[in-house]
Amino acid sequence: MIRTLICEDVRLLRAGLVALLSRPTDIEVIAQLQSSDLIEPVARVLRPDVAVIDIDMSGSQAALLRLRDALPACHTLALSDRLGHDTQPRTASRFAHGIIRKTAPPDLILGALRRVASGQKVIDPTLHGAAARMAGNPLTPREADVLRIAAEGYSTAEIATRLGLSPGTVRNHISSAISKTGTRNRIDAIRIANEEGWLLPSAPPI
Repeated sequence: MIRTLICEDVRLLRAGLVALLSRPTDIEVIAQLQSSDLIEPVARVLRPDVAVIDIDMSGSQAALLRLRDALPACHTLALSDRLGHDTQPRTASRFAHGIIRKTAPPDLILGALRRVASGQKVIDPTLHGAAARMAGNPLTPREADVLRIAAEGYSTAEIATRLGLSPGTVRNHISSAISKTGTRNRIDAIRIANEEGWLLPSAPPI
């Protein structure tokens, strides 16, 4: 039995989640909360296996941190209707074991909860960049080198010279880094990689 805590501040959505998660015989809803401030204290008492939390709520990300510190064995599934925005999934992926849209099909939500309960990382399949970030640093050392030097303002040709690569190879590394970070251009890729701490010191040229 997967003992589940739900925190959703919109009453209708909370009721829908309770109804959905109460149907299967392997899931038990042990608490339904409307405020993120209640997550950590209630979880300390009830010891849920999974907390399903709306990360669009005020204070929810701080609550995820408190829950992680207080009950590391409690896995978390974050819900959002703003996952198309880059910051939300990237921030949530640092604290939650899974991220999924509130509008996802019921079977997808149930499957995500079960996978999170078993210790797996789960990401909404419509999200590419967030999925890469959730798995950890997706960049190869060479891609990180290229972005780090690009962040210093060097051109493609200058990066190629510094690393002993061809300009075409540098462009390929930049293109790959853009894809892996789910961004649109090198500037955004550099910003994301900096925020995530992925820009490692430059390795010797190969």
